[in-house]
Amino acid sequence: MDERTYNDKKEAGAKLDLELLSKVMDATNTGIVITDNLLPDNPIIYCNPAFETLSGYKRKEIIGHNCRFLQGKDRSQQQRKEIATALKNGEACHVEIRNYTKKGNLFWNELYISPVKDENGKITNFIGVQNDVTLRKKSQLALEMNQRDMELQIEERTQLYKESQEYLTSIVETLRESLLVMDKEYRILSANNHFLNTFKVSLNETIGRPLYELGNGQWNIPELKKMMEEILPTNNPVLDYEVEHEFPHIGKKLMLLNAHRIELEGQYKDWILLAIEDITERRAIQQRKDDFLSIASHELKTPLTTIVGYMQLMDKLMPDNASEKFKGVVEKTGKYVKRLNQLLGELLDVSRIQTGNIELHREPFDFDRMIVETIDAIRAATPKRKIEVNGKTGRDFNGDESHLVQVLSNLLSNAIKYSPENSTVEVQVSTISDFMKVSVIDKGMGIAIDEQAKVFDRFYRVGEVQRQYPGMGIGLYICQQIITNHGGTIWVESEKSKGSVFSFTLPINS
Repeated sequence: MDERTYNDKKEAGAKLDLELLSKVMDATNTGIVITDNLLPDNPIIYCNPAFETLSGYKRKEIIGHNCRFLQGKDRSQQQRKEIATALKNGEACHVEIRNYTKKGNLFWNELYISPVKDENGKITNFIGVQNDVTLRKKSQLALEMNQRDMELQIEERTQLYKESQEYLTSIVETLRESLLVMDKEYRILSANNHFLNTFKVSLNETIGRPLYELGNGQWNIPELKKMMEEILPTNNPVLDYEVEHEFPHIGKKLMLLNAHRIELEGQYKDWILLAIEDITERRAIQQRKDDFLSIASHELKTPLTTIVGYMQLMDKLMPDNASEKFKGVVEKTGKYVKRLNQLLGELLDVSRIQTGNIELHREPFDFDRMIVETIDAIRAATPKRKIEVNGKTGRDFNGDESHLVQVLSNLLSNAIKYSPENSTVEVQVSTISDFMKVSVIDKGMGIAIDEQAKVFDRFYRVGEVQRQYPGMGIGLYICQQIITNHGGTIWVESEKSKGSVFSFTLPINS
């Protein structure tokens, strides 16, 4: 056998081994992630299906993040320091750490981290193997607590039970939403005053009656029966389930339902808690706001377009002997009209998003060129600010170029606006697995943890920003909608007084 044949067979064997390893990792019930230690912030470049199930996030929401996003706001754990030390020293480590799913549910993660080195001994990747040990952890904690508190519980049980009953009753009665308690046959065991007052019924007409027979059959609602009998048995609990119904005496109601079936053994097993929030008025107010926004933005567009035309005409017909003061007034007026036109354009974008009329005009374009040209335009508008670009994708992207320019421009403008004039704004561009990632990094005022989840909400502005800078709070909302409509994800990582990192990923094969 000659050397070439031997090498070909060796390469084929290695390929088969790699394919087998990939299948094994995808099939295992243990969560596995791989990070790239050569890229900034050591982002995740691979996760298996078991990790998606464990965390509740989809793959596109995971790729590009640093693993710390699973700790959410729980940043003070000692285990985080152990992990950071191990990564810094290129060592393996084993910890049990509190993590949180996409829905915010706590789970204990037994995490094994191991470094991967190349032939020169340089660490290129880290592998994280994860197991949900919540049940074991809960059992350990429960056992320890039971051992400590057994005698005390026996002495206080009767009094505690009485106080708990009174306390729970007080909570139920002061809730600003309706609450029903039912047995497994949907027979009403308890109803709070809010339910009785909202739906104009008495306690005698409610207690002991089947849910669907309340009010002479007014609650025999097909969507409600579907939730209780088809969805709840297999998806416990059911949250934020909307039901609309026309009641004979109180009119049409839009209700937001939360239902939970008690699954613990004991006297309350299979009881059902049903919380009913009347959101009829809230939805009507929101609709009126949306209608006003749509009408106002469209009605203002025509006269503003005329004003823009007149300003352009004034600029062209400016006499040579016009005073500097007059020229300055015209120039400032033009800038303010341009700003107003931009704000109106954003309002129109919001209106289109709310009505589902936002359109993407997809066609392939050079992604790296788009990044450079957008940054050049921002540099021209703010020549005193320094913007650095690191990395590139080397790819074309099939998407709406103008909308993505709008996203990057917004992120860069915010980074410049909210950071010191002598600081540098950095843009990082990379390809991670089958996603492209862009990060805009500033050294500005930063955003508090409890406000980071809200910055992409429509009309939301961070408290400190709202006091110091003008704006409407719709730029990041529009950015999120554009990225989401491209099948991507956008997020922020920030620390007060240290700066912010706004990142988004886009699927390459979109």
